[in-house]
Amino acid sequence: MAKEVAQSKSLKHNLFILRTLVSKDFKLKYRRSVLGVLWSVLNPLLMMIVLTAVFSYMFKFDIENFPLYLILGNILFTMMANSTTSAMMSIIEAAPLIKKVRVEKIIFPLEKVLFELVNFAISLIAVVCVLVYFQILPSPLLLFMPLLLVYVVIFCLGLGLILSSIAVFFRDTVYLWGVVITAWTYATPLFYPVSMLADWMKVAMEFNPMYHYVTYFRDIAMWNIMPSLNENLICLGMALITLLVGIFVFRKLERKFILYV
Repeated sequence: MAKEVAQSKSLKHNLFILRTLVSKDFKLKYRRSVLGVLWSVLNPLLMMIVLTAVFSYMFKFDIENFPLYLILGNILFTMMANSTTSAMMSIIEAAPLIKKVRVEKIIFPLEKVLFELVNFAISLIAVVCVLVYFQILPSPLLLFMPLLLVYVVIFCLGLGLILSSIAVFFRDTVYLWGVVITAWTYATPLFYPVSMLADWMKVAMEFNPMYHYVTYFRDIAMWNIMPSLNENLICLGMALITLLVGIFVFRKLERKFILYV
């Protein structure tokens, strides 16, 4: 009984720290900004306009509702890129707190992922604006979005745990990850159709988790296609494998964090 009470208090304490950190990051991000939270809406809209101008007119990609195609892929990929990049630095940035207070270290990468989830939710307003402008009726299959977000959050957390662990000991990870994200952006069909790829590239694309998540998002948001059970299992499997590897690496190395941060 005493053990259960202690675990309950520990859980409440960790949840309090998590909420506090998310709130702090939210305030810091928009501090002294005139438009504030609106940037989370304007940024994907502006990126959509620029990319639409470049790829629909210069490269002549013939994709129905191309602006919507672009913004859906962009905001989901941005969530992954921002959350993993932030999570990678979370332990290093939390060094003063880790050295002074006994706290569950996994909270820090988790908080970064949840913070980007909040930003993603705000950026969905931009998607609504696009739907209204082009007079596109929202698909009822958007009810599957929470399930998709569970997959993506689990996947991002797993990646974040791996990156945050490695970055403590090997700071060059920060620069290497920037290169990986850039390459990953072009390796994922965010602004081009999959049909333009060679057959061997289409096969390789099946091993790209973000391809599956972006395709899932577009299927339920604009194509009105219900994701199959097989596709759900692939998305969940990739997320869980990444998370399990992340937890294993993080737990293996976390005792040495205090010596290197």
